[in-house]
Amino acid sequence: MRTGLSRRGLAALSAAWLMLRPSLASGAADEPARLTGAVAFDLGGHGERAPWRITLYVPPGEVPADGWPVLYLLDGNAVTATAIDIERVQAPYPDATGIGTRFVVVGIGYPGDEPYDGLRRSWDYTPPPGRSYAPSKPGGPAIRTGGADAFLRFVLDDLRPAIARRCRVDPSRQAVFGHSFGGLFVLYALTRAPAAFSHWIAASPSIYWEDAVLLGSVADLERAPPNGAHVLLLAGAYEEALAPFQRDAPDREARRARLASTRTVGLTREMTERLSRISGLTSTFGLIPGRTHMTVLPEALNAAVAFFMQRSG
Repeated sequence: MRTGLSRRGLAALSAAWLMLRPSLASGAADEPARLTGAVAFDLGGHGERAPWRITLYVPPGEVPADGWPVLYLLDGNAVTATAIDIERVQAPYPDATGIGTRFVVVGIGYPGDEPYDGLRRSWDYTPPPGRSYAPSKPGGPAIRTGGADAFLRFVLDDLRPAIARRCRVDPSRQAVFGHSFGGLFVLYALTRAPAAFSHWIAASPSIYWEDAVLLGSVADLERAPPNGAHVLLLAGAYEEALAPFQRDAPDREARRARLASTRTVGLTREMTERLSRISGLTSTFGLIPGRTHMTVLPEALNAAVAFFMQRSG
């Protein structure tokens, strides 16, 4: 007994497939995929320093009466597409998501297609005074840290006006999100310009970095007047313990030692408690189950949007 399709049946299926895929039938070339509703432009940079690559997404529809809320993202190459999808998929359905209004997304990245530029983010996101480290690759440039003040000036003095020229924004509803070194920068920027954003989200912040130099700046914030900032600190449950898939790894003991030295969960909890004691500032901690330092991002972005855009009442 014969099974399967006859030649006539196969020909009919092939014809139907080509009808469903007109670009293939006509021989049209593939096109680069695009982020719906987003534009990109370069900004800043001078001399030998390259510019930053900015991705701007403005949702469709009428601008709110007070202007658009804006979510700024560090490591924009790695996270902007995810944040845009959260806005596009969730924000139009407030009754199902609790997101009160649509919002603008601004990704602050670097030229190129890689998700991270390790050399530049090491400089941009870390507090002064900074140090110099050996190149990550033979013959490469030395890694320098301590450029957070210059990067903060770029964000406040160059980038925010550039965004305001492109869309009408609500200056009272501005948020910034960073992960790892980016989370470290968010906390440092909070101590230097606490009124710059209404919401600050630091995921897996590298508080331990360079002998916890950040803590000196936090002491300055404690002496400052109240500022009304809302802060969310996040960490993954497997940032101080090995994830199940890591427990039999050949380098598991070295991994355990690194987790113990960075103390991401413990230090993030302690920072949350310390900030919560500052008058006029609210501070919340969230532990994301089942996630490591490198897998926490999607949930952290979801939590950031909910924290920033949650409906009241």
